[in-house]
Amino acid sequence: MKLSVIVLTMGNRPVELERAVRSALEQEHVDVEVVLVGNGIDPSAGIDDERIKVLALPKNLGIPGGRNEGVAVSSGDVLLFLDDDGWYRSNRLGVHLRDRFSADPRLGVVSFRVRDPEGGRGERRHVPRLRAGDPERSSAVTTFLGGACAIRRAAWDAAGGLPEDFFYAHEETDLAWQILDAGYTIVYDASAVMYHPAVLPTRHSMFYRYNARNRVWLARRNLPWPIGLTYLAVWVGMTLLRERKPSALKPWFKGFAEGWRKPAGPRRPISYRTAWRMTRTGRPPII
Repeated sequence: MKLSVIVLTMGNRPVELERAVRSALEQEHVDVEVVLVGNGIDPSAGIDDERIKVLALPKNLGIPGGRNEGVAVSSGDVLLFLDDDGWYRSNRLGVHLRDRFSADPRLGVVSFRVRDPEGGRGERRHVPRLRAGDPERSSAVTTFLGGACAIRRAAWDAAGGLPEDFFYAHEETDLAWQILDAGYTIVYDASAVMYHPAVLPTRHSMFYRYNARNRVWLARRNLPWPIGLTYLAVWVGMTLLRERKPSALKPWFKGFAEGWRKPAGPRRPISYRTAWRMTRTGRPPII
């Protein structure tokens, strides 16, 4: 079983990038390749390891677009996505993943535990379930962390890859729902650890707009209409309760309107059976 680690970079973190790539190549007793994707830049300077494939994209395609391009030139049976400021501390992670995927042919995705390199407890959003208080507890889940995961290639192919128009935010949830609908499972594995600095997603200027727009696209693309409309109504209510500032609500509702106005891409609603599986797992597709 071969592992392909797809690393996205915009070329603005060279020290961190070198650490990320090294942590992938240092995995022991497993066949590993690294696909280094330059999102709008050429990252080939100084690369002389035959295990590294370099892909220079002429423009920034966003997170899902860049990862899709990296997968297209990869050859692994299992796909790992790694941000250029993250890294794997253990050189046995690859063996752990190989053994998990080999033992369970219906395992589609392993979502990693993200640890704060400064020793903090970490962020709740890095545990992809509703009851996120204990990050050391593994469980079945219905989504995963896009930059901290391993995906069986067969599950990726069955789901059709990431939605490139999303550019940023919720693209992994779109993929997760299709992987579940294809009959695979997703697990959060607290034993599969990666390190990443604790940063807030709101640091990105387009966060609120893309968060809302892509949430509407998620529903339009993936959910039966009764569930989808409930899902969006719940998130409008939650956003009004959470975000009290006009500086956050204005771009959020602008993105929400944009999600209805602009094409969402092909519609492939999951089955009600899959929705019930998600509910039994602990997260019905309305929240």
